[in-house]
Amino acid sequence: MKKIFLLVVLMATVSTQLLFAQDTKSTSLAPLLASYYDIKDALIKSNSADAATHAGDFLKAVNGVDMKSLAAADMSTFMAAQEKLAFDARHISESKDIAHQREHFANFSANFFKLAKAVKFTDKPVYYAYCPMKKSYWLSAEDAIKNPYYGSQMLTCGKVTETLNK
Repeated sequence: MKKIFLLVVLMATVSTQLLFAQDTKSTSLAPLLASYYDIKDALIKSNSADAATHAGDFLKAVNGVDMKSLAAADMSTFMAAQEKLAFDARHISESKDIAHQREHFANFSANFFKLAKAVKFTDKPVYYAYCPMKKSYWLSAEDAIKNPYYGSQMLTCGKVTETLNK
């Protein structure tokens, strides 16, 4: 009877560890989304210094992703986007010119959206919004429009065009 009990406990332990290992793999890119939101929020406030700081943090995070922790499909998708994301994050981090940062944020957002569509960062909705004046998109954790391309000048200009993780 003790042997059966120990066997059941061992199997339960192994199953639990495998389950948590899979959860870790699916969320190992989640910090990138939070970092993206930090950059966007700084641009909404027209705070170029914070945008540069957060872009530097994103650059460290994107270059520090543990590829071995990713599922094969996620790794392939991430590797295709990594260099493009790093390029724009580097430009945002090295500039104090808000207009220049916003130019790179447009490409950054387009590339990040491709990654977000393919890799599940979160279970929460991710809203893809469009600015008709800039003809560019951005991602947001909320459906209320707060435009990072014009800040307070045109804060509510835009519309949500797609929602991920409905």
